[in-house]
Amino acid sequence: MAAASGVPAAARTRVVDWRAWPVPVAVVGAWLILLGLQVSGAAPALHHHALIEDGPSLWLAIPMFLVGWLIMVVAMMVPASLPTVRVLGSAAAAAPGRAPFNVVPFLGSFNLVWLVFGLVAFLGDVALHHLVDATPWLADRPWLIEASILAIAGGHQFSATKRRSLAACRHPNDPAGPTFRAGANAAVSGLRHGAVCLAGSWALMLLMFAQGLSSLPWMLGLTGLMAYETMGRHGDLARVLAGGALLFAALATVSG
Repeated sequence: MAAASGVPAAARTRVVDWRAWPVPVAVVGAWLILLGLQVSGAAPALHHHALIEDGPSLWLAIPMFLVGWLIMVVAMMVPASLPTVRVLGSAAAAAPGRAPFNVVPFLGSFNLVWLVFGLVAFLGDVALHHLVDATPWLADRPWLIEASILAIAGGHQFSATKRRSLAACRHPNDPAGPTFRAGANAAVSGLRHGAVCLAGSWALMLLMFAQGLSSLPWMLGLTGLMAYETMGRHGDLARVLAGGALLFAALATVSG
């Protein structure tokens, strides 16, 4: 059984040592910052729409957005990565001569993947704002963009890419999986795991991008969904139900 999985049974059940503490600390800290932004009323100022339309110059708006986006990524995406951190840490501890798994570079490269995605989304939104400003027909139908994003997020829930990504996240100790390499260091593992999570959750995070930092209920709901899809007993059922609900919301937006 141990040979089939690529990680000895004792290592798979071993709890990662104190080096894993940055994960819960980062997640709790990110949620506290988000809550503080909500309570203080500062969250709307970091919304991409406010930064693009009424904010500072683009060169200042981009880093301001990326700071808020990084906080949101840590709060929303990192919790579902804890099983992978545990498996990689245990695998490193079980391998003779291997250095202890360091979660800090893992989180750094994981978040780098999502920062690049956030930058692409922000620049795409800048282009979209210019398109809307130049197209009166589209400016008169803002619901069309909202419905499109909901439809994209809902449709992606049923895609093969989503299913493969969730399978890789649920079984990170599979030697054939993209999140596990016996010789990989923590930073490389973080990049690989970030790429897997991006493939599976980019559409949901695009929806979160559209909602922005001021939408705490959306953050909580999508965080719970993505974490349950990865770690829940009925993750596939949650994936399908969420996809159907998002497609229905898109249809309702168009009809309304």
